[in-house]
Amino acid sequence: MDQPSPVPASRFPDHPTLAARLPQVSLGRWPTPVERAAGLGRALGLSGLYLKRDDLSGEHYGSNKVRKLELLLGEAVQRGASGVFTLGFAGSNHALATALYARQLGLACTALLMPQASAPYVRQNLLAGQAAGARLIPCRNSLVLGLRYLQRQRTDYLIPAGGTCPLGVAAYVNAAFELRGQIQAGLLPEPDRIYVPFGSMGTTAGLSLGLQAAGLRTRIEAVRVIEPRWASASGLKHLLRRSLALLRDLDPTFPQLQELGANLNLRGDQLGQGYAMPTAAGLAAEQLMHAHTGLRLNPTYSAKAFAALVADAHAGLLEGRTVLYWNTYNTRDLSSLIQGQDYHHLPEAFHRYFEAASPA
Repeated sequence: MDQPSPVPASRFPDHPTLAARLPQVSLGRWPTPVERAAGLGRALGLSGLYLKRDDLSGEHYGSNKVRKLELLLGEAVQRGASGVFTLGFAGSNHALATALYARQLGLACTALLMPQASAPYVRQNLLAGQAAGARLIPCRNSLVLGLRYLQRQRTDYLIPAGGTCPLGVAAYVNAAFELRGQIQAGLLPEPDRIYVPFGSMGTTAGLSLGLQAAGLRTRIEAVRVIEPRWASASGLKHLLRRSLALLRDLDPTFPQLQELGANLNLRGDQLGQGYAMPTAAGLAAEQLMHAHTGLRLNPTYSAKAFAALVADAHAGLLEGRTVLYWNTYNTRDLSSLIQGQDYHHLPEAFHRYFEAASPA
């Protein structure tokens, strides 16, 4: 892959008041690189394929979560919280990232985790969360009951699943401005399409608002990786409206955007049997990515998003276009962190992920 030099990062360059009013702690390395994937592009018949490497967003743990956590943990620190709590599925990358970066800031972390299909990354994330000192609580029934219990600890700060809330969305609004800066620096042409997983909705919502505010005509292919009951089109619309309201409340110069979500295509053709269930197309896409770039994708999220790009390339839909695959999955090595960790120290409900065969 071609590796161009970075350009300086600037938060909301068009809206300094907004940048000043958003809470923040420094966790990541910005801007994340943009790379031209020439070999992978040739394999797909694409002359303009690029990767946005949010997997390198943090020194010890990358992914799309780092952007959101800079704002969310920033608000937790601003409020004087002694700890944070969050929620997700058992293998939640968000819960792990929260645990790691909360520890870095001296904050305790509690995570409520629901059952999911087993996979190697689930085992890794549970052990890494344990190593980070997080309190991991299995939650089989209503998460609401667990949240009510934890909310009694009034010194803790709630971070929603995936970091998805208007404040978390703002991080990816800024990411669109970061991308515009890289386009202006000549690191890539303005993309015709961006491919990104659609899970907890925050990354998609932020990019949609940010691209429009930054004056970019790029369209988003938001590839569903979770069932609509967890992330619906109507829920996305609501999130877009709430997030825009927050941005304009903090800085009235932020544009009053119209036709929210008109620049994205929410698609469900890669979901397969459901959340965390690998698909043949996703596994093949993962192998293709690794063969040409060395990058590993996650069969639950990033592989399915890339499978959509592969399918569109094979269908001739991307010929002559500039295409950006936004890699949201951590590629930092966690082996040293989990070395010596014993899963028997986890709550018993999590033991099955280590004692039963996994589908991938």
